[in-house]
Amino acid sequence: MSPRKVAARRGPRGRSIVAVGLLAFVLVAAAVVWRRTYGLARARELQVLDVRRRQLEAERAALQSAVRMAASRGRIGTAAEQHLGMRVPSDTQVVIISRPAPRPKGRGAEPGDSTS
Repeated sequence: MSPRKVAARRGPRGRSIVAVGLLAFVLVAAAVVWRRTYGLARARELQVLDVRRRQLEAERAALQSAVRMAASRGRIGTAAEQHLGMRVPSDTQVVIISRPAPRPKGRGAEPGDSTS
């Protein structure tokens, strides 16, 4: 047999195996770098959104405080006196009306009630 026929054997050679291994390593490394880059970008977005959320919560608290202050009895009373000419009545002008107790409904009603 000639030396060429012996060298023409079947199966991968050493250089091919190393090349495939190196290609696989490069692909895995590229995937890891891409995943980390993607994760860092999302982390930055989350930080920006968290800062925005805190700003909005602070603004909400300030607005709620402003609403409470604007709806306070002293502020509304002053505005009613100045703009509408209203005043707080004296104690002798106030009439307290009591609400009657609710009557029981159904079968437990008192005799003589006409509930039917």
